[in-house]
Order: sequence, then structure tokens, then C-alpha cells
Amino acid sequence: MDILSAYRELGSYRAAAGLCGTTPKTVRRIVERRGRPPLERPPRPKTTDPLAALLAERVRATDGRISAKRLLPACRAVGYTGSARHLRRAVAVTNADWRRDRRAYRPWQAVPGEHLAIDWGSEGSLHVFCAVLVWSRFRFVRFAADETQATTLALLAECFETLGGVPAVVLADRMGCLKGGVVANVVVPAPGYHAFAVGYGFRPDFCEAADPESKGVVEHLVGYAKADLLVPGAPFADLAAANTAAVAWCAEVNGRVHSETSAIPDVRLAVERTLLRALPSLRPAPAPTAVRTVDRLRTVRFGSARYSVPGAFIGRRVDLVVAGGELLVRASGAEIARHRIVGPGEMSLIDAHYGRAATAPVRAIRPRTPAEIAFLDLGPVAAAFLRAAAAAGTSRLATELAAIADLERSHGREPLLAALERALAYRRFRAADIRSILAAGAGVPRGREPGEQLAIVLPAVPVRSLAAYAREPAS
Repeated sequence: MDILSAYRELGSYRAAAGLCGTTPKTVRRIVERRGRPPLERPPRPKTTDPLAALLAERVRATDGRISAKRLLPACRAVGYTGSARHLRRAVAVTNADWRRDRRAYRPWQAVPGEHLAIDWGSEGSLHVFCAVLVWSRFRFVRFAADETQATTLALLAECFETLGGVPAVVLADRMGCLKGGVVANVVVPAPGYHAFAVGYGFRPDFCEAADPESKGVVEHLVGYAKADLLVPGAPFADLAAANTAAVAWCAEVNGRVHSETSAIPDVRLAVERTLLRALPSLRPAPAPTAVRTVDRLRTVRFGSARYSVPGAFIGRRVDLVVAGGELLVRASGAEIARHRIVGPGEMSLIDAHYGRAATAPVRAIRPRTPAEIAFLDLGPVAAAFLRAAAAAGTSRLATELAAIADLERSHGREPLLAALERALAYRRFRAADIRSILAAGAGVPRGREPGEQLAIVLPAVPVRSLAAYAREPAS
């Protein structure tokens, strides 16, 4: 049977191929070569067609992140009787359509001197600060130990110095160190960041929440710095070595042709610098991380830890600045203390702030009875004997002390003091022990500290020289 006739009769490539003893591809090529379009079948209805509105709404509400597994119960509730596999296919198609149509991108047409985009990234214990001057694509990368407001503003000020000017707008994401609050989706800059922006003369701007696509130019730089600078060079010996490598890396990438602009960023920066705002003659100091009042303990609290301050500042307000793993305490712009950051509940105290080193607390001895007064009048040895006897748990200590004090009348003060010293050395705290020591007299041996050399006097004996032992020659 003719292939074309078989196809007209059956309306299927596969059926016509089976009848004519050939392949479906051969039937399709012959039909298309003769200029006869294949017969179009009407689309078959799908069990998921009634769910189109529900799927589109759920996908839109979740920004294309919902799965068919989560949608299956809701679809069953509205009468869906198909399989989970058919639902997965329908959800995949709906998600693909949503991702294609959710946002229409338009290239950012940068204006010279207008925008500087900044962002933070991290890799292990190192944090990387990245900034891009959008028009010239000039890149600035530095490393830090934290992402606090003081560190961010210090690096931003260093970036302005490197650029040789200040852009009109600084675009950042909604990082906590720069964000003071959000009202009706409008970000209020933190007071320290606002004062910094006023001092340098730029306008702070923030991108949409959880939307890195709105500042992709600096997001790309963060990934580029991690892959090309941080990971190959890690681990750096310290923060200074990491920043030295960052300066060299920036000089290298800013001296090469940029793939997007087909120009060298250093050359474009020389043009854009003429449109940047001038740096202020008096640079504003970075805003303090926190402000505290010095308490009566001569300390300030930061991060649930205590840090000491000179006593002259009790009751005064001081500024705390975190930089490079250290806490700087400043008053009237001058540094008055510097501490290493410690964990919550810990303390960092400097002996000079208290005038003395830390000592264990000592309870004062206050004699009340005549026997106690008479015993302690013997001097410091008696006070040390009393403390040691009490620590040893001597029973009836008051009676023993009264009996020891009475021995002064019969033996004298000096022998009694020597006996107390010997009793204290050998941990004997009874009055009977003191009497035994006094009865032994001064001829008892005295102990020596370990390691002390003993002086031994050896008797003198006659000696002969080695020559006296030599043989006499035979005659």
C-alpha cells in the first residue's frame, strides 16, 4: 500500500509505518516532502486543567518555590482525582512559566559619579567587604574580623580615600549594622550611618529585602573575590596579610579590561573622579559601636561582658568602638582603654585602672575578749597562727589561745614567738604543743627548705703528689 494513502487512511505515522513495513520517521519525511502537513489532532483534556487557576495562584504567592507534594492535598480537596505524577508535571510547567514572566530585566544604565554598591561576604572566620563604583566598574575589596557598624564605616571611608572622592549614592542591602528600622518597607538608616553620610555628603540607599538581584553588580564581586582571592590564598597568616593580598588583587583586576565595559577600570576611574564629590577637609570619625556610662566598679558592659576603665571616668559616658577583635574605649575623642574582646559573662580588667594587682579577699581579725587581745598582741606571728589553727579546724581554739598567751609570763616573749613560729611550721596548734617546744629549748634541729645546700666542713688530711708514686729507675 502507498505510504501517503496509508497515512491519509490511518492518520498516524506509526500506524502507517507498521502497515507499510517502514519506520515512522520515513513516513513523516515523505509526508512533509510532498507538502502535505500532518493531520492535527485536537488536544486531549488533562485532569489538571481545572487546577490551572489554583496552581498559578499558589506559585505566584510562593515565588515559584512551592512543590507538588505540598499542593496535592489542596488539589484533592477541590476534586482532583489524577495521579501525583501528573500533578508534578503541571506544577513544573506552571513554575517554569512563572520564572519566565515574573520579572522583566532592564540593563542598568549607570551614570558617572552616581552609585557605589557595597556588600559583605564571609568565608570561615574572615569577612570580606566589597564595593563597586558602578560606572567605571572600579572594585574595592578588604578583609575584616567582623561586620559591625564601626568596621563597615571605617572600610567605607577607606574606599572613598582610594576613589579620591565621594559618589552621590551608596547602595547597600539591608545589613543590620547600617539599618535603624523599616517603616512601610522604607529603611531608616542607623543614627551612626546617617551622621557618617551627612559628614561625607552622600545619600544612603537600600535595596529590596531578600532581593540580591537588585544589586547583582556587587554580588558578583563578592563571589569573584571569594573564588579568585580568598579561597586560593587561604589560610592567610593574619588579617594584615589578607589585606595586603587584597590590595594587590584589586590593583591587578582594576588594571585589566573589564568584560562588560571593554575598558580598563583604572582609566575610567580617572574620568569619573572628576564627577565625584570632593572629600570633606575634616573627615568625620567613625560612629561609635555603643555608648556606655562607667559604673562604680570602673567597668562598662558590652556584649554581656565587663571591661575596666580608669577610675577618673566613673559616672561619665564613654564611646565603645570595636576594631580588629579589640574593644576601644574613648572619651572626648581620646582613647582611654583598649581590651581584647571576651565572651559573654567574662571580664577584661587592667590592674592599672585599680592601682593594684588582684588579690584574694582577706577577712580582718578583730579581737574582742581579753584572751584574744592578749594573744594577738604577740604580733604578726600570732595572727598567722590564729588563721592557720582556724583553717585546720582546731577545737576549743579560744581556750587554747588563752593558754598560749599565759605562757609569756613564764617563758618570756621572744622564746614564745620562736615557739609559735616552729609550731606554725609543723602545724601544731595546741597549747601542749607550744609547751613541749618551749621545754625542748633552742637546741632542736630546724628544718630547711628543699634545695638548700648543706655546708659540710671536711677535716684536713696530709696529701702526696702524683710524682711521689713514680717508679725509680733500675740501677
